[in-house]
Amino acid sequence: MGGNTMNKTELVAAMAKDTNLSKKDVEAVLKSFIDVVTDELKKGEKIQLVGFGTFEVSTRAAREGRNPQTGETMTIEASKSPKFKAGKALKDVVNGK
Repeated sequence: MGGNTMNKTELVAAMAKDTNLSKKDVEAVLKSFIDVVTDELKKGEKIQLVGFGTFEVSTRAAREGRNPQTGETMTIEASKSPKFKAGKALKDVVNGK
């Protein structure tokens, strides 16, 4: 297993090499992808890329919790969180199938 993390600059360079596009063009496409996914999730929409995965918003209900410093009971507000669920094809590749 690799322990390295690819950053945005490395991702742009790899995509540019793979597509024969300039790094500037790839960076613009990547920025647009991130912007569109962000905007759609903000609207509550789901983005499904068959074979890769699905981006969606998960809603967590309000619940009771405890303040770790005082032990006092408190209400934790409901919240939304972006979520990515890998598709079967991506899982298969990652698992060497």
